[in-house]
Amino acid sequence: MNKTVRVALVALLCVGAAACSKKQEVKPQPAPEQAPVTTPAPVSNKFTPADLDTDACLRQRVVYFDFDKYEIRPEFQQIMACHAKYLQDRPMAQIRLEGHTDERGTREYNLGLGERRGNAVSSALQSNGGSASQISVISFGKEKPVCREHNEDCWSKNRRVEIVYTAK
Repeated sequence: MNKTVRVALVALLCVGAAACSKKQEVKPQPAPEQAPVTTPAPVSNKFTPADLDTDACLRQRVVYFDFDKYEIRPEFQQIMACHAKYLQDRPMAQIRLEGHTDERGTREYNLGLGERRGNAVSSALQSNGGSASQISVISFGKEKPVCREHNEDCWSKNRRVEIVYTAK
């Protein structure tokens, strides 16, 4: 490439770069008119003891578990949040978490599994804002079944933690 062509190319590149680096003027747009903001009157959304019998979420007081598991299933997360909020709203409220298992396994194993299930529910309530001082856990293992048949449908009903309010 000869010298004249190179100089012409460099000049073109410089002119192109200069054209690209020029700032374009931005004209400010007028702000759109906004409707006046009205805040609604504060609504008391604290739970009361009456809500334990009337609120659909608080009436659900049983958490079911899979076989040999103590992890809370996703469909029970909303129940945990409702009961934790009740505990927050009612500092004098007390609950007992009663862990249960199906009939399979030894007495000792099932007592331990029932306690682990109760502790899992306790942890979920605390992570949603409930206080540990309001919660107690007890395990009944396989001693208090709600169903006495010997099939999977019945066993699934026995693998549970019951939430019992001892002070409302």
